[in-house]
Amino acid sequence: MRTLLCAALLAAAIATPARAGNLLDLTIIDRDTGTTLPTWADRGKLYVAGTPGHRYSVRLSNRSGGRLLAVLSVDGVNAVSGQTASPDQTGYVLAPFESTEISGWRKNLDEVAQFNFTALSDSYAARTGRPANVGVIGVAVFTERVPVWRYRDEIAREAPSPAPTPAPMDAEAQRAQAPAAAAGAARPMPAQPEAQQKALARSTERLGTGHGEREYAHVDTTSFERASRRPAETVAVWYDSYANLVAQGIIQRPIARGEPRPFPSEFVPDPPAH
Repeated sequence: MRTLLCAALLAAAIATPARAGNLLDLTIIDRDTGTTLPTWADRGKLYVAGTPGHRYSVRLSNRSGGRLLAVLSVDGVNAVSGQTASPDQTGYVLAPFESTEISGWRKNLDEVAQFNFTALSDSYAARTGRPANVGVIGVAVFTERVPVWRYRDEIAREAPSPAPTPAPMDAEAQRAQAPAAAAGAARPMPAQPEAQQKALARSTERLGTGHGEREYAHVDTTSFERASRRPAETVAVWYDSYANLVAQGIIQRPIARGEPRPFPSEFVPDPPAH
């Protein structure tokens, strides 16, 4: 019985609903079918299979008792500002244990342009000249700084002494330092490896996220002071079409009907009566 139970648990772990983080859950919703996309785990990453042409949303669920800031990146692009994504940018603030669905690129406080699965070449990132990170949805999660009230004299005792003012640099030292800075600024960027260029050329067959029709999705602004400059956690889900994930071996191809199977049954049945 223990072996059968372990086998059942292993099968269930192959495709499960996403729960990508400890502080925050990230799940992908197919808006055309209303279903939560199951995830497949491979080499420490979570994958979902998107259907080309379908709209989708990113559901963020705060699992903590404090407010969280979620900086959402879709295909390497900040879903609020449209900048190339970085954790220090703007994002969505979730109240304790709140869940919300982000259904598109934020255009203003009242509208978004719908997320939809589309060909990489038609994705928003590719159309804005940034195709290198198409195929991944990530969130940088920040906790909120909690103010600590302290007595004024206690703070004064712990205040560091002011640093000494550096002596002014003479003209000769300035002339010696200037060429080094100029040389560093003029250093050319390294060229992309040939293998990476070929990989980007083949990436047009992959799935990306398009810039769809506008819809109403009102939000308000609020203030949020981060407890740290570094995210408390970063969660990510990779995506592609079902066929591509099967081709990559991330999803096991189901056995075709009528194909011989080495283990068609679990137990030995009785033979038919004569």
